[in-house]
Amino acid sequence: VQLVESGGGLVQPGGSLRLSCVISGFTLDYYAIGWFRQAPGKEREGVSCISRSDGSTYYVDSVKGRFTISSDNAKNTVYLQMNSLKPEDTAVYYCAVDIALLCSDKDRAYDYWGQGTQVTVSS
Repeated sequence: VQLVESGGGLVQPGGSLRLSCVISGFTLDYYAIGWFRQAPGKEREGVSCISRSDGSTYYVDSVKGRFTISSDNAKNTVYLQMNSLKPEDTAVYYCAVDIALLCSDKDRAYDYWGQGTQVTVSS
């Protein structure tokens, strides 16, 4: 199983980025895909999640209304559209797969992880 993130970069406050996570080598039909982030000196935080089984989603309060998670099952790709970015969104963003029906915001629930992509929000 391999997860590869892309789409990170440097953006000004108020700007947008779209992260992508391509999943390969996974044969199950049910699983959840989560986006986590970790800023320097802080614990890893669950940002968003989407369940492939029923399409349900989760967002941490700090990104509600600004971030949108979506899935293209034909491409085995999950996206995180991030709008109205703030400096506090700066972190390394990771995607991860949890072999479960529903989303979890706990990183210990996830079985497979990507290598991460840096997002920096700064003027």
